[in-house]
Amino acid sequence: MAEESTTGRDDEQVVNPWEVTAKDGGKIDYDKLIEKFGCQRLEESLVQRVERLTGRPAHVFLRRGVFFAHRDFNEILDVYERGEKFFLYTGRGPSSEALHLGHLVPFMFTKYLQDAFKVPLVIQLTDDEKCMWKNLTVEESKRLARENAKDIIACGFDITRTFIFSDFNYVGGAFYENMVKVAKCVTFNKVVGIFGFTNEDHIGKISFPTVQAVPSFPSSFPHLFSGNDNLRCLIPCAIDQDPYFRMTRDVAPRIGYQKPALIESSFFPALQGETGKMSASDPNSAIYVTDSSKDIKNKVNRYAFSGGQDSIENHRKYGANLEVDIPVKYLSFFLEDDAKLDHIKKEYGAGRMLTGEVKKCLIEVLSEMVERHCKARALVTDEVVDAFMAVRPLPYMFS
Repeated sequence: MAEESTTGRDDEQVVNPWEVTAKDGGKIDYDKLIEKFGCQRLEESLVQRVERLTGRPAHVFLRRGVFFAHRDFNEILDVYERGEKFFLYTGRGPSSEALHLGHLVPFMFTKYLQDAFKVPLVIQLTDDEKCMWKNLTVEESKRLARENAKDIIACGFDITRTFIFSDFNYVGGAFYENMVKVAKCVTFNKVVGIFGFTNEDHIGKISFPTVQAVPSFPSSFPHLFSGNDNLRCLIPCAIDQDPYFRMTRDVAPRIGYQKPALIESSFFPALQGETGKMSASDPNSAIYVTDSSKDIKNKVNRYAFSGGQDSIENHRKYGANLEVDIPVKYLSFFLEDDAKLDHIKKEYGAGRMLTGEVKKCLIEVLSEMVERHCKARALVTDEVVDAFMAVRPLPYMFS
């Protein structure tokens, strides 16, 4: 059966790789997205199965439903349970000097998957995409790719199982052969239906989806996976990337490859409220990995939307609205202690804890996290980046 072909655009919301908006600035309806895209809700039974197979607790992003949807994740677990390997593929479009915390979410989760399952990983830096969509020069796109690679490496990936590549530097050979195979299977009408391209879009945009599709296929990396062309691929990503891989999954069997599996996350909200994903154009909408502790404190106190009441008296009486409170949502992402998070939600929701107390806790969590990241990034030299991006066999890839 062909995969669902929809842009994720309807009267209520727009969700695609370049635009995420809800009607009248409201919240994204993820249940509607699951239905529209044709993926599946990630059930608790799969989370429990991950814990059983890996022998370690599920990541907080799994336990708390940040990664909430999937395509064939159960089949990936079947592969692992049979004693076979799979590989991971994720990526980053380098359009800014520094990453914000939302950008780190897929990489933090991918590191957990790599550690838990001890599997290979390829990370694509789509510098060509950003050159075409953001009107950046080739040279600037390549420079930003290397800068972003430093932040990605700082997440702690295992260099013996990780290959990072930039499209400008790597595309060619077997990778390009697979691009051509995919391109021959996707009509102009099909790509317009999936991505919503118009007659005003240049042909670079229309051809780009093949570039993001083919890292799903192990034969695109002969230096890593030679002789393992049936290796399954698991892609951790935000759900706005789903259109690329619906196209890929539709094409894969027609060119003799396995469909990639996906595990998909919701969007990390802006400080001003949960209206989609953060905007890199507004520095006060996000916490960046380059922010100082003072910056973090200022942004959280000034901009983090509160679900608390308009007076202490009313707050004590009615409690906080946790559904809209951004400090609680951020803590749900980054506070690892389940008991402490539950305590905050209970006390804050009942009005016994004030907004200022919750924000203070969040500032401490984020400041520690960003400081830890900065220390790790400072150790990532250009030589380390070169080592991760070198086209070489990885001796411990399957150990």
